[in-house]
Amino acid sequence: MYRENQLKTLLNSGGKALGCWTSMDSPITSEILAIAGFDFILIDHEHGYGDIKGLASQLQAITGTNCTSILRVPNADEAYVKKALDAGTECLMFPSVNTASEAANIVEMCRYSPRGRRGMAPGMIRATNYGMDLENYIETAHDNTFIICQIETPEAIANIQELGKIDGIDMFFIGPNDLSCNAKKFGQYHDPEFIDLIERAENGVRASGKLLGCIPYGDYDWQAMFDRGYNLTTAGTEVAMFREAALKIVNKHTINNRTEQAAE
Repeated sequence: MYRENQLKTLLNSGGKALGCWTSMDSPITSEILAIAGFDFILIDHEHGYGDIKGLASQLQAITGTNCTSILRVPNADEAYVKKALDAGTECLMFPSVNTASEAANIVEMCRYSPRGRRGMAPGMIRATNYGMDLENYIETAHDNTFIICQIETPEAIANIQELGKIDGIDMFFIGPNDLSCNAKKFGQYHDPEFIDLIERAENGVRASGKLLGCIPYGDYDWQAMFDRGYNLTTAGTEVAMFREAALKIVNKHTINNRTEQAAE
């Protein structure tokens, strides 16, 4: 169902957005997270298990909630982006965007002519309510869609001033894991070189006037990320939530069994 991008409205009004990463390609999992009250779910198609058909099912599952969808595409593949937008995803995240020309190309593939070159098939796609909201969609889709570029390399940080000038990019999202890896400092979040890269990225994005996002990392939980001035972050992944809950139960059971056996 085509609707107002509530995440974009929240962020543009100065609100903070908390979401959950999801990679399991499950509409049931996505529906649970949406009903729980997260501002967004971030559907990962770069490292996750989903495809466009699975994406459509997840979008249908959260339609009746206030939760917004973000899809992280595998890369800036125009055919994939077109299918994702046609399916009705409200926000797109692009991994490892390093130059202004790459960012400008992303914006163009997300917009219809004359502002871009997105392919046109509005009468048959889910995004237009299968043609039943065609005129409204064509008129408003450019402004309703939210575009995120990830900053994951020293090269991107060196180009942050030029990246920030690209109209149509709403947010830059720092990827601390890939950034530390690409700086040959994987997981060394207290290393002075990594700290310098993060601070340069943060300052560059803020100077551009764009919104700033990141996952929690190192000693920073989601609340700490907000306290540092980030506009959007995540509370973790559904895989980690499931894993940690399962391990907690199993570990408690194992300890109880050992205690009972020792007492016999």
